[in-house]
Amino acid sequence: MKSLLLPSALALALAATFSATPASAADPSLKTDKDRHSYMVGMMYGRQLQEIKDDIDIALLQKGLADTFAGGPTLLTEEEMQQAFTEFNQRVQQARAERQQKAAGENLKKGEEFLAKNKTAEGVKTTESGLQYQVIKEGSGPKPKENDQVKVHYVGTTIEGKKFDSSIDRGQPATFPLNGVIQGWTEALQLMPVGSKYKLYIPGNLAYGERGSPPNIGPNEVLIFEVELLEILN
Repeated sequence: MKSLLLPSALALALAATFSATPASAADPSLKTDKDRHSYMVGMMYGRQLQEIKDDIDIALLQKGLADTFAGGPTLLTEEEMQQAFTEFNQRVQQARAERQQKAAGENLKKGEEFLAKNKTAEGVKTTESGLQYQVIKEGSGPKPKENDQVKVHYVGTTIEGKKFDSSIDRGQPATFPLNGVIQGWTEALQLMPVGSKYKLYIPGNLAYGERGSPPNIGPNEVLIFEVELLEILN
């Protein structure tokens, strides 16, 4: 469980909230800056606590907050609070690890089944590493090397078709060094002449592995990308 009391983290979250929320979206019942700021802080903490909402009593959470704000007596001493925090933190971490392990196993099996079937599809090629790809359009330019920087357009989805990232939606190509991305991309783009568009099927071990990339990519997930190599920049 991450601390909610780190000033730098809170400042970053405040900045992100203000930049992401247009003024016109403010509730008309929030009449003053203090009203909006108070509600904003509640939203921030609510989001951070979403994962553990089933393990806390909202009424007692509110009472703990109110008692502390009032500066009066609290139901727990400082020592009891620290002990409760340690116990709760251990419980949350254990539950998170168990969920991660279960999801990793399920995704690994699902991904292996998908790739086994997909490798027989027309036009799909499989490399020695297990990477699968399909040529949508073959370009005529040079192929990048591992240390090159490239410019690409891409769309990333899960095997269920859920889109998790897209340079096209952002309206701007992505630029990155080939040796600074997931292993599946590093391998695949070296196969692509400039001007090519490939569909990549990347096994979990060539993507984000057992850690995944929360919240959009789970552990051991197979990822699908449509990638167009626009330019080699160096």
